Amino acid sequence: MTSPRPGLLRPPVPGPMTRRLCGATLLAQAVSVFFGALVVWQLARVTGGPRPADPAVLLGGGIGLALLCLVAAGALRSRAGVWLGWACQLLTLASALVLPAMAVVAVLFGGLWWLCLTQGQRIDADRARWAAEAGQAPGLEGTAAG
Repeated sequence: MTSPRPGLLRPPVPGPMTRRLCGATLLAQAVSVFFGALVVWQLARVTGGPRPADPAVLLGGGIGLALLCLVAAGALRSRAGVWLGWACQLLTLASALVLPAMAVVAVLFGGLWWLCLTQGQRIDADRARWAAEAGQAPGLEGTAAG
């Protein structure tokens, strides 16, 4: 009996290239979200900003989202990291309710996240196939017998 194929509800465990690409995306997203949090914090302080929220709460929420991006990048060795990455994408999109410019950030990083996941998995599969054809274990491509 074969194991169930990965799909939408059960993404595969990310391979090395997928982890690198997605991790870099999440790190850059964390920086962008942090700077967005600083912008909304200052706007809220200067203009009175969104009424229901205190400027400190807005700053804390943005910093929390940036930290979640960093945690997701660190957790990419498992499926949980992929799920956290998707949560970061959705929360970044939701932050556009507070700062509309974050919609652009959300669309850019959401697309980049999806691209890195799909292409990283393709590259990992190709590398595993090439290693199998060469008679090597995956991940030993760079080793040379002396």
